[in-house]
Amino acid sequence: EGGGRAAPGAAPAPARQWPLLTVMGGVGLGLLIVALDAFRAGTVLIGLSLLAGAFIRWALPEVGMLAVRSRFTDMLTYGLLGAAIVLLSLMAQPDPWVSIPFLDDVVHFTVR
Repeated sequence: EGGGRAAPGAAPAPARQWPLLTVMGGVGLGLLIVALDAFRAGTVLIGLSLLAGAFIRWALPEVGMLAVRSRFTDMLTYGLLGAAIVLLSLMAQPDPWVSIPFLDDVVHFTVR
């Protein structure tokens, strides 16, 4: 479902797979930023790229190779993984941008 070409068959291969290339390009750029020692910015970009993949999967009827399973499963997988990566990168030490108090208690309880 939705695995058809995202562009006409006469278009070159990269144009037919632009949804997948968009998500992969964002993840690749995020990994490059992490390698250049900007951990938080890179991981936020990776998570946002996955969230963009969930949105693209929801918004477009045909997304080429970005479609792996059913539309619901793809959206759920891309969305949950993207949200988790963004949330964890915003909570990363040192100097977290987001603090969730009950998670501190959970970590202290499990690490004791």
